[in-house]
Amino acid sequence: MTQHKSQIHFIAIGGSAMHNLAIALRSLGYQITGSDDEIFEPSRSHLSQNGILPSKMGWFPDKLSGSTEAVILGMHARPDNPELLKAQSLGLNIYSFPDYIYQASQNAKRVVIAGSHGKTTITSMILHVMKYSGKPFDYLVGAGIEGFDNMVQISNAPVIILEGDEYLSSPLDRTPKFIRYNHQVGLISGISWDHINAFPTKESYINQFEKFIDNTPSDGVIIYNSEDGILAGLVEKKNRIFNTLAYQTPEYKIENNKYILKYDNDWIPLSVFGKHNMQNLAGAIKTLEVLNLDKSIIKKAIQSFKGAKNRLEPILENDKISIFKDFAHSPSKLKSTIEAASELFHGKRVIACFELHTFSSLNKKFLMEYKDTMNKADVKIVFINDHTFEIKKMPRLDDESIKNGFNDQEIIIVRKTEELKFLLRDSIVDNSVSLLMSSGNFGGLDIKEFASEFTTII
Repeated sequence: MTQHKSQIHFIAIGGSAMHNLAIALRSLGYQITGSDDEIFEPSRSHLSQNGILPSKMGWFPDKLSGSTEAVILGMHARPDNPELLKAQSLGLNIYSFPDYIYQASQNAKRVVIAGSHGKTTITSMILHVMKYSGKPFDYLVGAGIEGFDNMVQISNAPVIILEGDEYLSSPLDRTPKFIRYNHQVGLISGISWDHINAFPTKESYINQFEKFIDNTPSDGVIIYNSEDGILAGLVEKKNRIFNTLAYQTPEYKIENNKYILKYDNDWIPLSVFGKHNMQNLAGAIKTLEVLNLDKSIIKKAIQSFKGAKNRLEPILENDKISIFKDFAHSPSKLKSTIEAASELFHGKRVIACFELHTFSSLNKKFLMEYKDTMNKADVKIVFINDHTFEIKKMPRLDDESIKNGFNDQEIIIVRKTEELKFLLRDSIVDNSVSLLMSSGNFGGLDIKEFASEFTTII
């Protein structure tokens, strides 16, 4: 391996994408340093295993010198961060995460997967098929995938597949990340207002996707879900100089608790389920076809795709009960996850447990976006850790506001992890499917350990 020896420093190295990029660059021979004021699992273990976990938490400007090749600034840092101020005073090259990825991939075809929901799954589907095909590629994805050691890979591959987040690039750059990648091929799965702290109105949020579309070069392609009315309106309202390709929910059927997709006149058995995943597959397949993947390869590869980590991930399955973990936080994702379980496990008791955890979901104004999202569940639980309000410096939501926001008085609201465990133990019975949905951790609940209690259920 070539030893670059030059130093790249990460400010806020503990972030999910940040620490994976740090590991990827270390594997290329760079000297990696970094700092953070707090690093949680699994980032802490990953950094430690790769020998780049900071020895102390905090900010240490002396880690930087005039010979530092680049500084990568994470969103978690503040504009007055002492390391950032030192880097600026030294005139160092300071990059946001997406800026650095763009600089490292300028010679590759950049494929960016965007959307308010489904982007991690679609990206994972594409990566799974690409790996199966044996073609070289680089990537960035927001979750762990079976068969991939890291969430980021940078090399000199001819194509890079990037999960495109619409959130801000850095404390110094309020441009959405997905725009900074400067895509040649862009996919948008759908638009549903999110990130209210950055985009206070629905219109300002939608406008970011219009900017993404407008950033497509003349020889580029936009692939879009035409069943999303807002998205279809954005793409179709003007005569554009680039190519557009629409996709829709494909034909599928359910046999013996398996989803079977119709593609290229063949019926393909799948390992994932839910109408939204059929839609995700349609988008992934359209992208793979744009990348000139052979249809026969696509057919073989998609059968073995089991999903991305934390995306409708099965924790326990037997003849009596099923327990799934899902990284759901947006209203559209919450609704589609519950509907997917109701469709596949028709006749079973659906227990939906959802944690309000993000800035958007904890905002009383945004809460109305969750109206009727849990209607298909038989047991509806909303967990909320009051400590989260303190951390995020937000006013506490009362029970009535939450029920009104969801438009559902049957919702059970729980605020303590131990109470949640007791409630779930009473609710999870024979012939049930449980969905534990959160971008947090239910106040420290170990879902796998908790699910193990039910392995002997009769």
